Amino acid sequence: MRTLVLDQGYQPHRIVSWEKAVTMLYVGKADLVEHYDDEIRSTSMTMFMPAVVRLTRGLKYRKKSIKFSRLNVMMRDGFSCQYCGTEMKMRDLTYDHVLPRARGGKTTWTNIVTACRDCNEQKADRTPKEAGMPLLKKPIKPLWLPTGSFHVDDLRLPETWRNWVSWAA
Repeated sequence: MRTLVLDQGYQPHRIVSWEKAVTMLYVGKADLVEHYDDEIRSTSMTMFMPAVVRLTRGLKYRKKSIKFSRLNVMMRDGFSCQYCGTEMKMRDLTYDHVLPRARGGKTTWTNIVTACRDCNEQKADRTPKEAGMPLLKKPIKPLWLPTGSFHVDDLRLPETWRNWVSWAA
């Protein structure tokens, strides 16, 4: 079970494990907004499993460097194939190494793009130039990512989250 974390303004911030959410609640870093029907029991207390929590304090700082992750690469590339331009759900997109790994290509911001499965298979173990498949955008390390691009796969969206991320489905 996962827990949706909202910022102080009730905007989606991140998704954490229910264990992390319980810790945030226990130490006072978050308030419970919605819960699942499942109960968590210890020797001294019983509580419902948190589904949505809200941070009690504002975010102190923004990281200066954007972490390399699958979600952040997808957001940078607009959830679209960088070869054909088709916009897709995250589960239908793959990573593609611009310079293939077999030729020494690394998994870095400047060598990874999102690609649909068909384009990734067509490009295979070649560079975009060799495959005759030019990139729509050159891959770069972003300096920032829009916070409004919080993306949740609608097939796995818990019912208790729908009031908070209904626009993502």
